[in-house]
Amino acid sequence: MEYLKVIAFTHHHIDLKSLGKLVICDQSLDSRLKNLQAKLPVSEIFYIGTCNRVEFVFLTKEKTDKEFVTKFLTVLDMGLPPEFMERFLDNVTVFENEEAFNHLLRTSCSLESLVVGEKEILAQIRKAYENCRDAGFTGDYLRMIMDRVVKTAKEVYTHTNIAKNPVSVVSLAYRKLKELNMCGNSRILIIGAGETNQNIAKYLNKHKYSNFSIFNRTLSKAETLAEELNGKAYDLEVLENFTEGFDVIITCTGSTEPVITEELYAKLLNGDTGKKVIVDLAIPNDVAAAVIHNNPIHYIEVESLKEVARKNIQERYNELVHAEEIISNNITEFFTVLKQRRIELAMQEVPRKIKEIKNTAMNGVFADEISQMDEVSREVLERVMNYMEKKCISVPMIMAKEILVNQS
Repeated sequence: MEYLKVIAFTHHHIDLKSLGKLVICDQSLDSRLKNLQAKLPVSEIFYIGTCNRVEFVFLTKEKTDKEFVTKFLTVLDMGLPPEFMERFLDNVTVFENEEAFNHLLRTSCSLESLVVGEKEILAQIRKAYENCRDAGFTGDYLRMIMDRVVKTAKEVYTHTNIAKNPVSVVSLAYRKLKELNMCGNSRILIIGAGETNQNIAKYLNKHKYSNFSIFNRTLSKAETLAEELNGKAYDLEVLENFTEGFDVIITCTGSTEPVITEELYAKLLNGDTGKKVIVDLAIPNDVAAAVIHNNPIHYIEVESLKEVARKNIQERYNELVHAEEIISNNITEFFTVLKQRRIELAMQEVPRKIKEIKNTAMNGVFADEISQMDEVSREVLERVMNYMEKKCISVPMIMAKEILVNQS
């Protein structure tokens, strides 16, 4: 546990617009992490990027002081201006050892979320981990950590009311949208076909909205979402040529620059002067500030939902206490699991050694005697030896684990 570290930039200390400057796009993540592991002593790592946090979970023997974090961000080559680099360094939160584990568990259970009780964070952390695991950035240790993270989060969501009638960023946004009393055939442009937009689209579809146009960089993903919504799918590149008009834009992409510029918005309006609705759930925002300032718009964004989230936290305080008890119990259990795993790794050569001893006995030391046995006797001996082999492997392992548990 002593090598587990988390470098966290979250909504608790950094405004969401600034936080967006730390987001790493999918296309460059692999190369950045490879460069990081090549230049710093980081053995395993995965990156979490959501609408209100950017975090790095990793293993290192190094002390994660300000000097280390500075090197970390510099090697990642985020392209941050000096003033932003200093601001992030002043507002970073670093967790080490058991505190890092506790933070990761609290985050997966949504206790650290903008809206406590939203389940999306667990799925986001799992996906972030799996992406880095599949790319070869994680190993056995972070696998064990994530197994416990998932187990703990499921217990919290099952055995507390923290997620009862959950109010996620998506559902909050939909409630704001619903208050505008749009008609069922409102023309809705959905920009981005990721998980956030998929979720808000489900709300809209459930409440009988039916006129959807979906734009995405990967056309196949737009087509999948369009099929669910009975809408039309387009490549994102053709958005500037879209002339069918709109009433609502819902946007959430991974772009680090505004997707909807003044020029693009003017083209989409195509001369329409009516007041429009924009739901911008991207961090950083997909909509340029000038678009909001210079046009009649009902604008809904993540930042505007923070006050509702604060009230939600207060309402669920009692559930936080229960959830923290579950987290504490899981941390205690995990230390035993971790020790047992160390025994397994330490004894992983035992099966091979026992097989070697068996083969030497059968094919060397007692080969002449065995060759004089009849077939039935040889089969019985083989079964006895196989049985002894399994027991000689399993019994010491079980006994070692039991001794460890009793000592604990």
